[in-house]
Amino acid sequence: MINFYSENDFSLGDEETYKSWLSRVISSEEKRLGEISYIFCDDEYLLDINQRFLNHDTYTDIISFDDSLGNLLNGDIYISTERVKENAEEYNEEFATELKRVLVHGVLHYCGYKDKSEEDAAQMREKEMEKIELFHVEQS
Repeated sequence: MINFYSENDFSLGDEETYKSWLSRVISSEEKRLGEISYIFCDDEYLLDINQRFLNHDTYTDIISFDDSLGNLLNGDIYISTERVKENAEEYNEEFATELKRVLVHGVLHYCGYKDKSEEDAAQMREKEMEKIELFHVEQS
């Protein structure tokens, strides 16, 4: 089950399309969906989480707490919609595309992909783009 919550005024819209896409992403990595909750928030909300739980005093677009068990993916993914908007502008990307990148980024972490080294980050970006392409693929 995938849940979407908002701690700010952001509304995802067409949640079923996003749920279907994220479920396909998980299946494409040969994982199973347990329960994943996305919490949309603002920069200050996410900064507070970053400081309290990770001892980082920086703004970020996403923080994921992974509670997966083996191939069963579970966790909470916090996304700053303010940061997503700013990143989209900075990288000359549409907000919707940048949001998809961040949504799938958290799931890819749960699938075992890392992004701390340059090599891992490059692989993560490649996977993000591959999975964004699945967004418009209709299942028969």
